[in-house]
Amino acid sequence: MHPPSIIGEPSLSKVMLIGQAPGVKEPVLQRPFAWTAGKTLFRWFREATGIEEADFRQQVYIASVCRCYPGKNPKGGDRVPDATEIESCAQWLKEELQILKPSLLIPVGKLAIQQFLDFGKLTEVIGQSFQAEKYGASFTLIPLPHPSGASTWHRMEPGKTLTQKALQRIKDHPDFAQILKRVS
Repeated sequence: MHPPSIIGEPSLSKVMLIGQAPGVKEPVLQRPFAWTAGKTLFRWFREATGIEEADFRQQVYIASVCRCYPGKNPKGGDRVPDATEIESCAQWLKEELQILKPSLLIPVGKLAIQQFLDFGKLTEVIGQSFQAEKYGASFTLIPLPHPSGASTWHRMEPGKTLTQKALQRIKDHPDFAQILKRVS
């Protein structure tokens, strides 16, 4: 893992978004989802809910499973953090969940979703809503696929439709609806 640690803006929010790990550009720009995946993610939210990136960043607590850039995968793209690296960062996520006690948690990408649900394929979880508990916090869990430019899952069926279904569920959640009222 390559420091520095990347975290989102402080936000006392009942809505929490959790990504996998920073990419290569996030340490330079000093914010999560700062490059290609972020452009896609924030476009999804703008199109589905009308919320702009700056408002999203101020109103939703953004965290990640691992806090530092894991480095490049020799086969291309970014390397997926291993179990030891995930465990090394677990205390951060545990404390954030215990402090914030979110009512809505949005894990983005397979690795983030796997921290809360056991599943085989994304089609089993994207577009669905789950009641979950971790580290003493209970919340609604609405997973999203990873918005990476390397992934085609969210750009073809059934991923495209399931992603839109998940975004609608997020928009309809009472605490996300409160955010939309505050920023409109």
